[in-house]
Amino acid sequence: MRRKTWCAALAALAILLLCVTGCGSQAEDGRTHITYAIWDKNQQPAMEAIAARFEEQHPDIKVDVQLIPWNQYWTKLEASAMSDTMPDVFWMHTQSFLRYASNGMLMDVTWLAGYDPAMFPADLVAFYTYEGKRYAIPKDYDTIGLWYNKTLFDAKGIPYPDETWDWDKLVKVAQELTDTEHGVYGFLAPLDQQSLYYDFVYQNGGEILNADKTRCGYRDAATQEAIQFAIDLSQRYHVSPTIQQFADMSREQYFQSGKAAMGFFGSWMLGDFAKNEYVAQNCDVAMLPKGKQRATIYGGLGNAVAAKTKHKEAALAFASYLASKEANEIQGRMNACIPAYRGTEQGWVQANAQFHVKVYPEALAYAVIFPNSETREKWMLTETDVLKNAWSGERSVKDACDELATKIDAMLETEGK
Repeated sequence: MRRKTWCAALAALAILLLCVTGCGSQAEDGRTHITYAIWDKNQQPAMEAIAARFEEQHPDIKVDVQLIPWNQYWTKLEASAMSDTMPDVFWMHTQSFLRYASNGMLMDVTWLAGYDPAMFPADLVAFYTYEGKRYAIPKDYDTIGLWYNKTLFDAKGIPYPDETWDWDKLVKVAQELTDTEHGVYGFLAPLDQQSLYYDFVYQNGGEILNADKTRCGYRDAATQEAIQFAIDLSQRYHVSPTIQQFADMSREQYFQSGKAAMGFFGSWMLGDFAKNEYVAQNCDVAMLPKGKQRATIYGGLGNAVAAKTKHKEAALAFASYLASKEANEIQGRMNACIPAYRGTEQGWVQANAQFHVKVYPEALAYAVIFPNSETREKWMLTETDVLKNAWSGERSVKDACDELATKIDAMLETEGK
């Protein structure tokens, strides 16, 4: 009798395990549950609203939005990739895309139903393409703007920045607004790629990488001239804190405390600036001053699907919705970011009506996509490591840039091998 009971129990357990294995995509509510990993708390409400709207249209699918802070996101994503437990759908950053795409971690979405690449910035679509296949759908884009303190400008009777500004005007006004007695700087020039010297480089006709990504531009005279200008703002004109001072107080802290009249900030800062009482009452944004030409660096996040998702149909259905006009409109009107879908940015502009944020989407007309290659994560760290000595005045721009060129070119030679 005992043996029959034991055998029956084993049989029941086997049936249960078979059921669990075969129905792993189904939860107790009968729906397929998929995960959507993000890292920005400010965007979480919009992402949850998008998920909720998708669920209304797909009642058999449940999307669990997982917020993983930026300082943990990539460590956890890489660990899950190694164990084949990646989120079904997740945010992808331009900095890491090539590494994930080249290692087969992302699903090919080239022919995804509902995804029309023509409705997104062409450079961003190309950015998320690897060996002729698309592995992420543009989610949003960001450009850089010149933020300024209206109260400090008004106190000196100086007109606000406009489209006529160039580098000379920037320096002149920054000098007029620098007040060393009260610890106020006219401009903020930290060692920062996207939000400072890359912009200057392309405004000056230089480049960080050449078109076919076989050589960096750090030996070019135009590139070195632009970096010298960025450094001169603190070392020669003394209108910016030094690199040593930025180690004690961030660019954001200087601006948000009224200790800086101007600075370059990306559109991703809107959420924080709108919530900051001082910035909301005293500051606004204008287009970047021009050098030899107008330019701003731009990038943007992508929505990617795990190559080995166990819920392929549900994940692709959600990815398709994320590529839709409706999902992008939700992003915009809920002030998550500038949505990448062409023509949906107006909701974001209206959500930030207290500032002249239209300069951000307008900048897309002259924006340069963030330079990228397979070894980008390595050479960006090298940029900061080498250039910090030029920013501090310990070595010349030419010496630092020449060393940087040698190191980055060596990294580029290893790519594709």
